[in-house]
Amino acid sequence: MNDLNLQFRSRIGFPPNIEISFENLDFVLEKTAKAIPFENLCILGNRISTISKETLMNKIIHQKEGGLCYELNTIFHLFLLENGFKTSLIRGMTYDHNGHQWNPIGKTHVTIIMNDHEQPYIVDTGFGGNLPLKPVPLSGGIVVSNNGEFRIECVDRESGDYIFYMKLRHKHKDWKIGYTFNVKDDIQNVSDLNAIQTIIVEHPKSPFNKNPLLTMLTDDGNMILTENSFTEWVNGKVEKKEIDQNQFNELAKEHFGIQEYKEQDE
Repeated sequence: MNDLNLQFRSRIGFPPNIEISFENLDFVLEKTAKAIPFENLCILGNRISTISKETLMNKIIHQKEGGLCYELNTIFHLFLLENGFKTSLIRGMTYDHNGHQWNPIGKTHVTIIMNDHEQPYIVDTGFGGNLPLKPVPLSGGIVVSNNGEFRIECVDRESGDYIFYMKLRHKHKDWKIGYTFNVKDDIQNVSDLNAIQTIIVEHPKSPFNKNPLLTMLTDDGNMILTENSFTEWVNGKVEKKEIDQNQFNELAKEHFGIQEYKEQDE
């Protein structure tokens, strides 16, 4: 068993001697979602690295940090490959519900497409608190997990030929658009992700280069930490409290395993 396989299993608390199959992949996805946070602190702290297998392992496994979609889904894709799955990375465009429009920064969401018995699925562990926690079939069937309901619809659009929909548990009464994607818009090499990272780091309308954000699923819901607040969803009930910088650092370490964060100097 190679370093990535063994060390990623250790990072998420999955035994090294259990074979990972399509049937238990949902368990692996839940373990990942509850162990590795979705967060943007490296961007705000000006600690950007060129994307590679080695830098992702160093950041997410050795330093026990989290990351954004292009980091989290990439390392999970590499992990799945090591365990015999047929996967590749593709680009998607997220939907901005506040602005009621597709995200103006373009196709910067990176997700995983997997084939099992000649059936394609989306596997996504890099979509913040919107994780399906199970493979979602492109055939349109509804997947139900501890985080809600998820489905994919085939469409005919210039921006993509499929739309990922979600109905989060305790949060959504109706289906919400997550992102659109084209299965042919694949990413050939991990190094190609650097262009996506550059957009997310530098684009003036990027949602991740302005304020700190950490989110992670828990056994009972999820947690969201910003520079001003800490929000916990527990069995459908939400509790939000205002915080200061010292509390931010304490909460980041206690709940997300992130050491002290300092924003880059202006």
